[in-house]
Amino acid sequence: MSSLTFDRYCHEIGYQTDLLAGHVKGADGTAPVASCPGWDLDRLLRHVGGDHRWADEVVRTRADGPVPDEGVNDPSVYADIDAAALGAWLSDGAAALAAGLRAAGPRAQVWTPAEDRFTTAFWARRMAHETVVHRADAALATGAEFRLDDDLAADGIEEWLEFSTVSEAYEPQPGTSELLGAGRSLRFHAIGAGQWFVDLDGDRPTWRIGYGEAAVSLRGPVTDLLLLLYRRPAPAVEVRGDTDLLDLWLTRTGFWLEV
Repeated sequence: MSSLTFDRYCHEIGYQTDLLAGHVKGADGTAPVASCPGWDLDRLLRHVGGDHRWADEVVRTRADGPVPDEGVNDPSVYADIDAAALGAWLSDGAAALAAGLRAAGPRAQVWTPAEDRFTTAFWARRMAHETVVHRADAALATGAEFRLDDDLAADGIEEWLEFSTVSEAYEPQPGTSELLGAGRSLRFHAIGAGQWFVDLDGDRPTWRIGYGEAAVSLRGPVTDLLLLLYRRPAPAVEVRGDTDLLDLWLTRTGFWLEV
């Protein structure tokens, strides 16, 4: 269950998008985005704008099944948008999504890619954090300062942990190592913002807020911990223990980023 309100997520979609647009204003759109290999800044903006428009269509139409998402990952879909207009186009899409979510309310039934969450509340939270992480990409690429409210970063960590318990994140798959096992656990300590414990010693992962002795422990600022989960640079995070387990867990739990 999310720790922030639906209205807060709707606000953050627009606010984080405006900050992202500010990070890239005046920048060379062909500049590479190192945290998204193969992308440049213009590609990043088209991806985020495509994400927002995809989610907006799901919400606006009250879709009861998957909606085509070519605009999210196919760079040709929005290739006709002039690079100089991308910032305004991006903000317009975020504003439309936030308005559509508010009009629908948090409990409207819609399709989602999640196993057990089928309301607009899912999209408000997911798109808020999707925008946050890609704002970090833009900041890294342009040298802009990236700051995030602690409660928003902590909620992003908890969203990740919730995804980490679904079957696709841990069930055996060909070509992948077994994730679950005796003594396998992770602890995340966000300085001044909270702690989370992930237990892999069972028939499925579980997580809780709080401390526990773990096979691998991570400690650092809450925003850096969130960025590490998304495989973004997080040099302020200290990692101790079984780094192979951490890498495996990050790989398995990151499956949903491709949805």
